[in-house]
Amino acid sequence: MFGRTYQQKGTLILEDGAEFEGVINGDGRDGGGLIDSGVVEGEVVFTTGMTGYPQALTDPSFRGQILVSTYPLIGNYGVPLRKGGIMDADVYGIPIHFESGKIQVAGFVVSEVCEEPSHYSSGISLPLWLRDNGVPLLSGIDTRALTKRLRERGVMRGRIIVDSRLPETGKKLPSTHYPLPTHLVASVSRKEVKRYAPADGGSPRIVLIDCGAKANILRCLLSRGAEVISVPWDYDLSTLEYDGLFLSNGPGDPKSCGKTIAQLRKAFTKDKPIFGICLGVQLMALAAGADTYKLPYGHRSANQPCIETLPDGSKGRCYITSQNHGYAVRAETLPHDWEVWFTNVNDGTVEGIRSKTAPWSAVQFHPEGCPGPRDTEFLIDRFLETVRKK
Repeated sequence: MFGRTYQQKGTLILEDGAEFEGVINGDGRDGGGLIDSGVVEGEVVFTTGMTGYPQALTDPSFRGQILVSTYPLIGNYGVPLRKGGIMDADVYGIPIHFESGKIQVAGFVVSEVCEEPSHYSSGISLPLWLRDNGVPLLSGIDTRALTKRLRERGVMRGRIIVDSRLPETGKKLPSTHYPLPTHLVASVSRKEVKRYAPADGGSPRIVLIDCGAKANILRCLLSRGAEVISVPWDYDLSTLEYDGLFLSNGPGDPKSCGKTIAQLRKAFTKDKPIFGICLGVQLMALAAGADTYKLPYGHRSANQPCIETLPDGSKGRCYITSQNHGYAVRAETLPHDWEVWFTNVNDGTVEGIRSKTAPWSAVQFHPEGCPGPRDTEFLIDRFLETVRKK
């Protein structure tokens, strides 16, 4: 039913010169495949999620990255597509099983890939889906050794090379030849304003700043009766009337989003409720006057424990969260009228911040994360309750 992809040798080369040889599934000679040069480049990062690869591969926060899966077998339930590669969508046109309308990663690296999946929802195998979209899947890699290297040395730029496409002398290219996108958020943010609303019009009105918003953010807001106005990352918010502001996730360095930060500072003068997710917490912190920094290898998993700090300063519950970020907020730089809300149990990094004087808060993790866990989705309910009260 699914067929088998054409296989040939491929190599992942890291910025520090380390090489990992494996097999490339699909070379483009039968309709799909890699770019003409036979080389794809990006920042090499790893995720520990056991499931959810359709969502991860289409997550705009992974834009332009080479994603490594630490779980040894990937692809056993295929990809939920209909004939012709069509993604199922809801009544708003939002993809049901994916976080955006296309694959966002530059490449995918796994230990072992299943080419003959078995699941009622599968319409195509994972390697065929990637091949048809021009994204290389490199398998047969010791991902344990690769992950260990990334943990010890930090994330690095890298490239996947299709060995048969380049002469042997061209295999090892200078490390300076790693051109990466200069503004990742601009490349994934929507280009024009779009309104989403239930049949009754929806209330309250939430403006979603789309820095690469995952589809489930929209689903969560709409399923709770809100009207959503989704705007580009650099949109002038002064032209809109809204009840609450929502900051989305997104890829790259938050400091590259100076226009968004400037808009947030203006929004801080209105006393409207604001809530942020992932990149949103970093943007909120920068707008408040705090600083951010790049993590050694980031948090990209579905099992990060985070402890809530209650308003009286005591420790609350520990929640298991879904995350995908490479930057974090420096706690010691938060202004006196802001405080740390959530803290990562593993490394003590900031997982959430909130204002002490205004209805503004944000979390580093994904309350709406699919396939989960969604233990903290109640935070979206809490945000909308605050908006309705205001």
